[in-house]
Amino acid sequence: MRAWLARRPLVGLDIDDVVQESYAILAGLAAVDHIRNPRTYLFEVAKSVCLQALRRSQVVPFGALTDIEALEIPCDAPGPEAVAAGRQELEQVAVLIATLPPKCREAILLRKVHQLPQRQIAERMGISESTVEKHIGKALRLLGSAIGYGGNPPLSASISRDSRPARTDAPENRLRN
Repeated sequence: MRAWLARRPLVGLDIDDVVQESYAILAGLAAVDHIRNPRTYLFEVAKSVCLQALRRSQVVPFGALTDIEALEIPCDAPGPEAVAAGRQELEQVAVLIATLPPKCREAILLRKVHQLPQRQIAERMGISESTVEKHIGKALRLLGSAIGYGGNPPLSASISRDSRPARTDAPENRLRN
């Protein structure tokens, strides 16, 4: 809270006084069971202490009035940008899940979205638990691969072993020391 107050315009106020007064107000409460977020509540009390001091002062500099917005309390909730980015990521994952093979998609949705245990998934799908495990593993590998490359197929840096021409042992193909 001290660092937060240090970044705010506290005209005629000492940070230690604001902290002391905030704690005194909290200590004077009859009950604290109505407080859902203690950190935010403490910052609100400190903001209130600052505003009360501003109201009581007989001469208020014009700059102090314009800086009242700087007393906004830091919030633990994600901002609008983070919410929008999260929604976009969720949409991308939903598209990737829709491209999974049907059995893998069903198994991963039952396990990760509906949070069913493996045994119930096996019963619902009419397959063994080990097969459910294989479907979920395959789905996770496919999703991880797709997410790891931004939804695009990986670029091959070299020719795979299966597509290379067979090596011959002709003397001209051997390296010389």
